[in-house]
Amino acid sequence: MSRVVRAALFQTAWTGDVETMISAHEKAAREAAAQGAQIIGFQEVFNAPYFCQVQEPEHYKWAEAIPDGPTTRRFQALAKELGIVIVLPLYELESAGFYYNTAAVIDADGSYLGKYRKHHIPQVKGFWEKYYFKPGNIGFPVFDTAVGRVGVYICYDRHFPEGWRALGLHGAEIVYNPSATSRGLSAYLWQLEQPAAAVANEYFIAAINRVGVEEYGDNDFYGTSYFVDPRGQFVGDVASDKAEELVVRDLDMGRLEEVRQQWAFYRDRRPEAYGPLTEA
Repeated sequence: MSRVVRAALFQTAWTGDVETMISAHEKAAREAAAQGAQIIGFQEVFNAPYFCQVQEPEHYKWAEAIPDGPTTRRFQALAKELGIVIVLPLYELESAGFYYNTAAVIDADGSYLGKYRKHHIPQVKGFWEKYYFKPGNIGFPVFDTAVGRVGVYICYDRHFPEGWRALGLHGAEIVYNPSATSRGLSAYLWQLEQPAAAVANEYFIAAINRVGVEEYGDNDFYGTSYFVDPRGQFVGDVASDKAEELVVRDLDMGRLEEVRQQWAFYRDRRPEAYGPLTEA
């Protein structure tokens, strides 16, 4: 009998302040757990606006330590209370002048398992991220959680196949991809890239995008969050392109073995031929 993981993701609009944003996500986690969800993930820098639409030093205020900051600790307590795994994307302050776009991974018993730091940092109109974030420097970890092996790849990372593959080689079964991407810039890629990555790397992907227009720019975040399986098929419907939505889906882990035996992409890799891909 196949192992089934009931997984959730939550997309929402910026509420206007950190406390109400955190409260909205706590409520979503409780609702997901009440529906039987065993894991939930949130959108990029979930407790803040997408401040990267401007380049102003005032926005360093959103950063905090991981795992010793207040938000990680708060959600560790929530994860333990609900018995749910949480993928928690935050603006990380490591030390003075060292800032990262990060996601903490918290297990269902409330333990902090580790973090992923976004590798690929855009610097284009409306997405001035190099002003705020250093590139990730702790690799592509995969975490052993209560629901299986979980990886994270953040927003702009999704355009780069190397990290998707690294997560697969490290044994990922589910990869959460928290994002903040706007209508018109790359909307036509949104339902193309993650399904293609799920097929190429033979795992499930949770693609999460925020919704709405915020006060720091005119980016129109278009939601349409979803789960996609290792065959590149959406698991249930795609979320709204305008409204807050909690998405809960059953992921049949038996599909991983089925697809890996049928398509055998990992068997037929040729790593000895790929040297030029990493030569400077």
